[in-house]
Amino acid sequence: MTADTGAARPGDGPGRRPGGPDGHPREAPRTAGTPGTGPGRGHGGPGPGAPGAAPAAHRASPAGRRTRAGAPPRRPRRLLPPGRRAAGGESTTAHDLAVRHRLLLTLSALLTLSLFLSYEGVHGDANPLRTSSAPAVLSIDTALYALGQAQRDAGAAAPTSDFQKQISVAAQSLAAAAGDDVGGTAGRQALQTVAGLITVYAVKVQQAQLQPAGSMLREAYLSYATSVLTDRGSGIQARLKALQRQERDAVRQQTSFGPLLWLGWTVTLLLALALAAALVETQLFLRRRFRRRYNRGLLAAGALLAAGTAATLLFTVWTHQGMAHTRDLLDRELTSGPLITGAGRNTASYLADTGFRASAAVWILIGGVLLMALAETGLRRHIDDYRFRPR
Repeated sequence: MTADTGAARPGDGPGRRPGGPDGHPREAPRTAGTPGTGPGRGHGGPGPGAPGAAPAAHRASPAGRRTRAGAPPRRPRRLLPPGRRAAGGESTTAHDLAVRHRLLLTLSALLTLSLFLSYEGVHGDANPLRTSSAPAVLSIDTALYALGQAQRDAGAAAPTSDFQKQISVAAQSLAAAAGDDVGGTAGRQALQTVAGLITVYAVKVQQAQLQPAGSMLREAYLSYATSVLTDRGSGIQARLKALQRQERDAVRQQTSFGPLLWLGWTVTLLLALALAAALVETQLFLRRRFRRRYNRGLLAAGALLAAGTAATLLFTVWTHQGMAHTRDLLDRELTSGPLITGAGRNTASYLADTGFRASAAVWILIGGVLLMALAETGLRRHIDDYRFRPR
């Protein structure tokens, strides 16, 4: 019997069929898409089993690199702009953006809080000084002056209109001081007592003026009226001067720039400088890393920071100067009507617009929120492009 020519021969390699009728090996047919057919090759290219063909595990990966035998091809990596790279070869741009983003927001929040508290520490006392403390001191000065004038007219031989006028001025001044809440509840009670004593004083003087000149009864009435007015322990003048000292102490406390305010404004200025430096450094970082000359959000945040800090500092200086001038003016003894009138006019001019400047405190909070929003806007687009994933 003849040997089967279709049987496998020892020399046949993979990818070849058993010999054909002519006794020679025959190549397996190739089709498009078969592993081993590269781009631009026809059916005559080497197959996977051909001697010149490379195994599939050793062909180039999609990223242009060769992988080890049996390893799956690597996923293509996204190309990043040139930047600093960590030891592992990965870009640190995402981490750098996240750090600067957190730093800008933290400094903005701390600056807003510190500036608001420091600003309120100065302007919070300006409105009570303008509407309560300073008018109360001037009202007490007016009452003391009017009572001094009334005492001079008390020795007249007959009741005079000047005496009654001075008593009316003193009573109205005490009512105004009570409306200004002098000394709180205790101060209002003291003023009520003084008002009652003024009524007693006026009645005794009028009774003395109705008596004949030189009579003992006249002298007794005048002596009693004088003691009601000038007694060192419980007289009208002593009580009013005690209230005056109390109000002047309140004025000094409201107009003082103590250690806490110095500390608060020092911290505020340091935070403002730190935030300005962080904005400049972030702008330079973006310019170097992304080749962008300017970042509008960061530039707007820097302009808002400079304008807001300058405005609040200027308002604070103006308000504190006006309060200091008011304190110096009210610390003096005002012993005449023109001096009291001039002091009231000057006090009103020193403390003018303090109410408007005090109301600007709410704009500090609004400006702080806007500052953080601008910093967020300036960095958000870049952060979205480089999402930082913690390991």
